[in-house]
Amino acid sequence: MPLFITAIVLALSAIPCCLSIWPIPRSLDSGNQILKLSGLFDISINFTNPPQDLLDAVTRTKYSIQNDQLERLIVGRGLSDSTAFGSAKTLRTLVLALEQSASTAQPIATEAVVALDTRDEGYSLSVPLDGSAGVVSANTTLGLLHGLSTFEQLWYTYDGTIYTNYAPLTIVNDSPAYAYRGFMLDTARNFFSVSDIKRTLDAMYLVKINTFHWHITDSQSWPIQVVQFPELAQAGAYSANQSYTSSDIQDVVTYAGERGIDVQVEIDTPGHTAIIGASHPEYVACYLSDWITFAGEPPAGQLRLADAKVANFTAAVLAAVAETLPSTIFSTGGDELDTACYAADGPTQMMLNESGKTLFEALDIFTSTTHGALHALGKTAVVWEEMVLEYNTTTLRNDTIVMVWISSDDAAAVVQKGYRIVHAPSNYFYLDCGAGEWIGNDPTGNSWCDPFKTWQESYTFNPLANISSAQVSLVLGGEQLLWTEQSGPENLDSIVWPRAASSAEVFWTVGNISEALPRLHDVRYRMVQRGIKAIRLQPEWCALRPQVCDG
Repeated sequence: MPLFITAIVLALSAIPCCLSIWPIPRSLDSGNQILKLSGLFDISINFTNPPQDLLDAVTRTKYSIQNDQLERLIVGRGLSDSTAFGSAKTLRTLVLALEQSASTAQPIATEAVVALDTRDEGYSLSVPLDGSAGVVSANTTLGLLHGLSTFEQLWYTYDGTIYTNYAPLTIVNDSPAYAYRGFMLDTARNFFSVSDIKRTLDAMYLVKINTFHWHITDSQSWPIQVVQFPELAQAGAYSANQSYTSSDIQDVVTYAGERGIDVQVEIDTPGHTAIIGASHPEYVACYLSDWITFAGEPPAGQLRLADAKVANFTAAVLAAVAETLPSTIFSTGGDELDTACYAADGPTQMMLNESGKTLFEALDIFTSTTHGALHALGKTAVVWEEMVLEYNTTTLRNDTIVMVWISSDDAAAVVQKGYRIVHAPSNYFYLDCGAGEWIGNDPTGNSWCDPFKTWQESYTFNPLANISSAQVSLVLGGEQLLWTEQSGPENLDSIVWPRAASSAEVFWTVGNISEALPRLHDVRYRMVQRGIKAIRLQPEWCALRPQVCDG
């Protein structure tokens, strides 16, 4: 076990059972005394010219603390705490201190998209018992934002009094164990409005998930309007009202950036692209053919990857989207190619015969073309694991990021090839599993990735399983994912939250499942107070009696 993880485990051994912070800090010293929040409480910034998004974050934090109105999860909901209100000290000020030169203060949104290997998210927080000013200090405004997120989780309300029962509290140099902590949302199988996405980003901010993986297109629909290629959304969106304009995309990116979240867009190619056939049928093999024969799910169709015109078209589309985004990473997918489709497609076979290439050699050329367009924009490509383990794509750059999804067991094979990975294993992190078969005329069917992935199952994930000490640096982090065959705005919150918070802690620090549930209850109830319809984990009787309902 790496030394830093050993240190975290030791530090966590003394965590109070009912501490409310999620994810748990890597270094923490907490008391159990009452400290009230002044009715005149304010947050001050100790450096000049703070960026506007930091000022906005301060405003949001003050609003959340005043309006969460969360009663503590104990029997009596804070009645026993109220007996100490009369003698408790009052906190009037929280100071935000930037440890670097004030002239280097960058907007949060700028720091949120810094390359993963140089991004600085660390912070320290002190909340004294005597009522003197609390302090959040960090090297970056992104770190200050994380300190505010932690500070927000300390406070409860009872009978009009806002207070914490964790004073004094000191957190020193809290920072994530892994740079990538993500959540993926598929907006192609079913459409989600900008407001749905923003609500999700608000929940992500609270638990320090820092990457929104936006799987924006798939075979079922093309909801993104690309200015240079308007025909794609015109023919491929479910309706004119179910597409994202350029303004919508920038709205989401800006909203995410202000909350310390990087937006990684994915346009999956060359598979999962049947919908392109609605506007360019000449580019798509097996378009609307028998999906049971030529696709994993309806509809059938994938790009004719051996056609240079198709490769150039795809590269131009990817570049047109990527050049509008501040993120340094962009996903081109690359999963689930149906080789039977290509074998049955006359134009593809003719081009392969004329070139003397195999299908995967043609994929190499296709990938070189599409990724080359991204590299020219300074972007790092992200792909699914088949590109490395099944197709043996040779034109991938060494800095390509590989998402491991089929099984957690595949991670070791990818890092063995020298690629950086993001853990996204279906056997731990797929939030859609366990809902039953969605294909019609199959009354006894189950989802392919049964069973349902509980928060406890995902919380037990070990990011370094079968990873050697020499390969640890190749593990960037991980994410939980929602494929939306059976999900829409109506159940988005409840199917994602609070389960997706489990991986937020797995990749921030090393938690202890025996003490995690009371804190997860707490963050779930706080989400509900903020308008996020997170599902309950247990009867409220259990939530008010920590660990009584443990087996």
